[in-house]
Amino acid sequence: MSVKQLFAPIAADMQAVDAVIRDRLHSDVVLIRQVAEYIIHSGGKRLRPALVLFAAGATGYHGTQHHELAAVVEFIHTATLLHDDVVDESELRRGRETANALFGNAASVLVGDFLYSRTFQMMVETGNMRVMEVLSEATNVIAEGEVLQLLNCHDADVDVEDYLRVIRYKTAKLFEAAARVGGIVAGVDRDVEDRLGAFGTHLGTAFQLVDDVLDYSADEAETGKHLGDDLAEGKPTLPLIHVMKHGTAEQAALVRRAIEEGGRDDFAAVLGAIRATGALEVTRTHARAEADKAIEAISSLPASIFKNALLQLSDFAVERNH
Repeated sequence: MSVKQLFAPIAADMQAVDAVIRDRLHSDVVLIRQVAEYIIHSGGKRLRPALVLFAAGATGYHGTQHHELAAVVEFIHTATLLHDDVVDESELRRGRETANALFGNAASVLVGDFLYSRTFQMMVETGNMRVMEVLSEATNVIAEGEVLQLLNCHDADVDVEDYLRVIRYKTAKLFEAAARVGGIVAGVDRDVEDRLGAFGTHLGTAFQLVDDVLDYSADEAETGKHLGDDLAEGKPTLPLIHVMKHGTAEQAALVRRAIEEGGRDDFAAVLGAIRATGALEVTRTHARAEADKAIEAISSLPASIFKNALLQLSDFAVERNH
């Protein structure tokens, strides 16, 4: 199933979210508008704002406040991308030049700051303290995840739990927050909110696990990024951790050196070790287990087209090839 088919039940809502995004990107400072619009409209899947809309729909919400909150979530995500690409010195995202490559590091960091501060303006306007609690906590945890990932770079002794902790903080936390606020705006009780949050956590974890698979297996034209970017940056992701734990001594030493030194010189050999040890299949199996946990978390929600979409989103996260 394509993203367009998956989003069919919320097509009109997504248009409304886009309108909010365009309105809220306004600034009298031209460079802010240029950089923010460039990254916002650079072809992302918009999974996180969609998750707000699906969660709200699945819990019976009727109104428009979820459009604002979906835009808030997208702004938070966009700010992290702007900062990520500067930290990682990335030059390509979604098949286009990164904002830092086009506008410079300083502009990217500062516009990321603008987006973060704009989200807090929008959160305050909701007047919902629980929404503010969830989203402000998520923003803080994401920042911690960024620092954890930075500390883990070039560290070949990172274990699976260390790796998963970065995913939970850096990626899954915003998925969790998106699902939670969709329920909060619908007025659900804390048990249902927690179930939605668990769904988001497991979905986000599955999504990142598959991203880490695709860094060694995807079609570059489809992903819009270079294969081996994680290796070049010295990131010890699960496929590499698996090789070091289950491969031969020679394979483990090869991967250890590649992580510690970074770069792409050993990419072909590392890829061979990954394939020989079945590391990509193992990582996808972990992702499938996370998706199954996500599905179980919302099993008690009443049947609806929105719940069905959340279930399909769980499958999409694992089965996608870009």
